[in-house]
Amino acid sequence: MFPQRLDSPLAYDIAKAMLDGFNRHYRLFRLESQRAKHRFETADWHGQQRAQRERIEFYDLRVREAVARLEKEFKAGEQPMEVWHQVKLHFIGLLIDHHQPECAETFFNSVTTKILHRTYFHNDFIFVRPAVSTEYIENDEPAATPTYRAYYPTRETMHENIVRIITNFQLRRPFDDLDRDARHVLAAMGARLANVKLRANFQIQVLSSLFFRNKGAYVVGKLINGFNEVPFALPILHDDEGKLVIDACLFGEDDLQMLFSFARAYFMVDMETPAAYVQFLRSLMPRKPRAEIYNAIGLAKQGKTLFYRDFLYHLKHSSDRFRIAPGIKGMVMLVFDLPSFPYVFKVIKDYYPPQKDTSREQIKGKYLLVKQHDRVGRMADTLEYSEVAFARDRFDDDLLEEIRKFAPSQLEVSDRDGDGHEEVIIKHLYIERRMIPLNIYLQEAFDAGAQDQVERAVVEYGNAIKDLVAANIFPGDMLWKNFGVTRNGKVVFYDYDEIEYLTDCNFRKVPAARNEEDELSGEVWYSVGPKDVFPETFGPFLLGNPSVREVFLANHGELLDPEFWQSHKQRIQAGHVHDVFPYDHDKRFAPMAAEAAA
Repeated sequence: MFPQRLDSPLAYDIAKAMLDGFNRHYRLFRLESQRAKHRFETADWHGQQRAQRERIEFYDLRVREAVARLEKEFKAGEQPMEVWHQVKLHFIGLLIDHHQPECAETFFNSVTTKILHRTYFHNDFIFVRPAVSTEYIENDEPAATPTYRAYYPTRETMHENIVRIITNFQLRRPFDDLDRDARHVLAAMGARLANVKLRANFQIQVLSSLFFRNKGAYVVGKLINGFNEVPFALPILHDDEGKLVIDACLFGEDDLQMLFSFARAYFMVDMETPAAYVQFLRSLMPRKPRAEIYNAIGLAKQGKTLFYRDFLYHLKHSSDRFRIAPGIKGMVMLVFDLPSFPYVFKVIKDYYPPQKDTSREQIKGKYLLVKQHDRVGRMADTLEYSEVAFARDRFDDDLLEEIRKFAPSQLEVSDRDGDGHEEVIIKHLYIERRMIPLNIYLQEAFDAGAQDQVERAVVEYGNAIKDLVAANIFPGDMLWKNFGVTRNGKVVFYDYDEIEYLTDCNFRKVPAARNEEDELSGEVWYSVGPKDVFPETFGPFLLGNPSVREVFLANHGELLDPEFWQSHKQRIQAGHVHDVFPYDHDKRFAPMAAEAAA
């Protein structure tokens, strides 16, 4: 441990330069989030999606800028370790009264680990543990907007308070009929409060910024009555005439979990104090890890930091071993898990079978595509890490041999610290929420004779593909094993190595056989281009089970018709942005729901 002294002016200058780099990052991050309101008001849907993609890259750009500045101005990599220890202490001092201290600490880690050797990746030099509390941070400036607003309606004034909640966001586009929409919300809230006595503390708390994603803006808040708290969200959309409408009233933790799902694109929301937003959102979704909430509000690097801290904490308090993940092994990804931890770890293999014409860089590109794309609740988000160290004694021997066999370039086993404790270092991996593979889910349902469970899963599978189509995604390999079932019963796609933009694919009908010999031949008698897709051929691979086939054809038979795919491709190419709702259609208010059904 270094002595606690601060006698290096250079250390302060380095710390100040790092904080300057973070402040620039967060200023640009907020500016892009603030612009989301204007894009929503002007129906600039392509601009909204483009901004969501580009904002993801902001962080790494600012980190590279900061590293370059530190090397140029301070020759940071040449400074002794005592100076670097003081850099961290000065940085902590600079975070007093800062409104994003946890994110600034993560930025410090990102910059420092680009400069220092791995042996210094511990709490003397980086923030393995947080140093500054994020509890009860608020901007105390007189003109500052508080994190949330509180409203105190009676049953008689509920309607006018709902109108006031909406108008306080000052959206510069007219509502079709805000009074009507407020009545719909009032009816939904009234059903929740029927025969309930309103206590003295009855209030509605609403976060001060709207949450923007794709074509929607969301009011997020909670009803408080006595000791009961009910989370809610109000989606605001454009109707066919371009006017605003409140489309639904979502209630309860499950609805909010779907809205903030790990399988959806990140929100754009303007936050002076992100920790305060996360604290409020955690009160709505207590089962959701803070890491996932930070991800959902666009602060993915902070999400990664918190996830890794949770992971290290779990390792310290568990004793089971990493193993090869259950299920059918992938041809491109090697997947392992820790039974007690609800995530899977995926490593790109070094070798692929001949039918997989790909490369490591192409596969990483596909995962980046998914990270930046609208995942519409149907593609799992991934956390990407490099140089991850695990204790050797936590690895099954079979798993280690599997990695040595299929991904030797990604594996190092060594005693880096010279203390006799071997480590397994994985050079590059992805981490995803664990789901039940759909093929295993269906087999268990068959074995249990649960036909209703089979039907729900097959219908959900088809819905997942249709949502991906609406988002301009062709999943490529649509086998059941490449989809998983979440704890809420949603079917989500998670195998990305063959994913393509729908608009890059050529959907064709299988040409008629030229003669009887062609019909009887097991070989393809027609030419097939690299992006050609023949939807009619999906059936033999997917619908071998008669009960599955019956349900699929009854609900999603059009997926076997090339015209279905071609028509969606044409609409997307014409500039149409489809609506994919993060809630069930039966939750939508009339008349929009009736119009959509028509």
